[in-house]
Amino acid sequence: MDNPVRTSALRTLGAYANVFAIESFMDELAAAAGIDPVAFRLAHIKDERERAVIEAVARAAAWKPGEKGDGRRGRGIGYARYKTVATYVAVIAEVEVNRTTGIVKVPRIWTSADAGQIINPDGLTNQIEGGVIQSMSWTLHEHVRFDRNGILSEDWMNYPILTMPDVPRVETVLINRPNERALGAGEAAQGPTAAAIANAFAAATGRRIRELPLTPERVKAALA
Repeated sequence: MDNPVRTSALRTLGAYANVFAIESFMDELAAAAGIDPVAFRLAHIKDERERAVIEAVARAAAWKPGEKGDGRRGRGIGYARYKTVATYVAVIAEVEVNRTTGIVKVPRIWTSADAGQIINPDGLTNQIEGGVIQSMSWTLHEHVRFDRNGILSEDWMNYPILTMPDVPRVETVLINRPNERALGAGEAAQGPTAAAIANAFAAATGRRIRELPLTPERVKAALA
């Protein structure tokens, strides 16, 4: 294949992109059915561990069934079991959308995780919250720019990432399963976080963006 730029492997982008797509569509189905997105998920899930993480994050965030955005602010949920065999993670994100500049901010995120038997609670929390921050950077900022001559994103000025002032307040609830085997927790939060942010944007504005990242240009086009 004659690609315009040289490519190589990047970790977890399949799971990240897949969960973003699946959970975005899950919210669209909930909206079409006129059902709260948390209630819609719970209505179609029988696995008690899956239900438990969704219910835990909804309690932590004080989710109100049927809550609506106000045009600039909104909240959304995302859920996945990483690669269907590892840690269960649910995320609720709160977003603020500047409709003039197109900038999306995420002041708060709530998460819940079931990684089986917890060996090191602090380490597990760090894995989940680190994944949230990394995913937020991917979801709002990170993309490589290129033209016919090659890659343009050759430094940090041209490859934007999340900066410290924009890191949200993250609250994580861990569900310990001492009678279950410990599950892999690395990279488990990235997909649900992207979906939660995208769903929160849709809840806030009534517009759905199906491409990442949620750059100011893409946001303004969606709101035009």
